[in-house]
Amino acid sequence: MAKRQLSRRQSWRIEKIQDERAARAARREHRALEELEGGDLGPEQQGLVIAHFGVQVEVEALDGEQRGQLFRCHRRANLPTLVTGDRVVWRPGNQGIGVIVAQLPRSSELCRPDMRGVLKPVAANVDQIVIVFAPLPEPHGNLIDRYLIAADHAGIQPLLLLNKADLINEENAARLDALLAVYRALGYPLLEVSAHHGNAMDELRERLDGRVSVFVGQSGVGKSSLVNALLPGVDLRVGALSELTQKGTHTTTTARLFHFPGGGDLIDSPGIREFSLGHVTRADVEDGFIEFRDLIGRCRFRDCRHEQEPGCALLTALAEGRIHPQRLASYRHILASLPQETY
Repeated sequence: MAKRQLSRRQSWRIEKIQDERAARAARREHRALEELEGGDLGPEQQGLVIAHFGVQVEVEALDGEQRGQLFRCHRRANLPTLVTGDRVVWRPGNQGIGVIVAQLPRSSELCRPDMRGVLKPVAANVDQIVIVFAPLPEPHGNLIDRYLIAADHAGIQPLLLLNKADLINEENAARLDALLAVYRALGYPLLEVSAHHGNAMDELRERLDGRVSVFVGQSGVGKSSLVNALLPGVDLRVGALSELTQKGTHTTTTARLFHFPGGGDLIDSPGIREFSLGHVTRADVEDGFIEFRDLIGRCRFRDCRHEQEPGCALLTALAEGRIHPQRLASYRHILASLPQETY
């Protein structure tokens, strides 16, 4: 049954209530911060944001005798929003509560628009995006392409990861093989694993060693199961697929960073069913399709839309088999979904 659409007044009221709650939380945060800074604070030291909980963040101490310990910290009002993976300067207070006094520069950030279309970072200092998909829910090239564009836009190396390889059967094998062949031909790194059976998990660990990786993908593809298999003892709550919709239930509610014993970190992000690209331009999309890069700008007409125009370099490459029809269809679909001002 289709979900009932909220009226404009209902949406306004929900937004108003959320703003009021946020304002109350901010006032409580301000009072708590005043109490902390009115007391004795320890010396400045560096820390790593492990997770975000409302107006507080969890920070891992990186210096001195407290190295490796976790502290709940308040953030000074003059600082920008912090996300998992941020490196910060903080000062310990009493009762294990600290104050973050500075944010260190980010080497990279992964962003996505929120429900209001406002672009917000979700993870910082990441150098590898692991795009997780599975036989169920059925993977679609267009969603994978959106993640690849986001990775390219952020300057972060992607890794395509087919999880639940044990669910490949006679019914879906040909379709999956055709999908994976497209990305193998383009040179994207791709692994097929099974968190449940342990297939190829050692190879995945090697790909994660020494890097800061973030798992992204639809809900239900097994991101939390992968974390549990990679880091025994973490025991993230795992959600089962809905038998009715074949879509996953959201189980991870905040991005959290985990350390690998041999080095490297992993950020497990909230499940994302649709990855909006409202923050990118047409040029960003074109650059994200790596096989288009040598073709863009070579069409007969400068304003070519790559639909039916004569002398179109993309259509010529399609006819010659140098561009896969799935990728061109995905490109057109993504462009059509962009806000008109970015097109």
